[in-house]
Amino acid sequence: MPRPPVIAHHLIWAAYGTWLPNDPRGSGSQTVRAGWLADLGEVYHGRKRIQPQRTEVRQFYGEAEPRLQHDVLRFDRAQRDAIAAAFADLIARTPYTCYACAIMPDHVHLVVRKHRHLAEEMIDNLQAASRSRLSAERLVPPQHPVWTVGGWKKFLSTPQRVRETIAYVEKNPLKEGLPAQHWPFVTTYDGWPYHRWR
Repeated sequence: MPRPPVIAHHLIWAAYGTWLPNDPRGSGSQTVRAGWLADLGEVYHGRKRIQPQRTEVRQFYGEAEPRLQHDVLRFDRAQRDAIAAAFADLIARTPYTCYACAIMPDHVHLVVRKHRHLAEEMIDNLQAASRSRLSAERLVPPQHPVWTVGGWKKFLSTPQRVRETIAYVEKNPLKEGLPAQHWPFVTTYDGWPYHRWR
């Protein structure tokens, strides 16, 4: 049976040091490249079906953070605004069509229409643009990596799944006690590519 066509991607990635390869919740990594983190736990590729207690996760990061080469960032308002400005510039140039975006203190969610760039390329490009912007505005140290390498992608194959994911992304800031985010580069989803037959 043929796989349904991908019409959009849910892209997620984390700030540097906030989702390590051997995170007790699981991760997108296969190995721990940094030897100084290896003894903190085994790598579990993917999200664990049964998630650990928050105390276990806090303990893990309490031990991990002092070993990292750079400070762990928690993005403030000015940093989130700079990240959004970088996204806006890149989305206008590429062009990507972005249906939702949540810039959180320690991670990012975007819903982006299928493009000639693969999901991984889009993540790389958005990370690079925002890292450069933060550094240029002196909101992070020049050598700080800002993001973890890579991220997660979820393929969205129906307009219903796109709309559900948009709603999920839009609620993310509210769950963290942040105001709703309304970025000018976000386009209202019109049912693409089936909108012509409605």
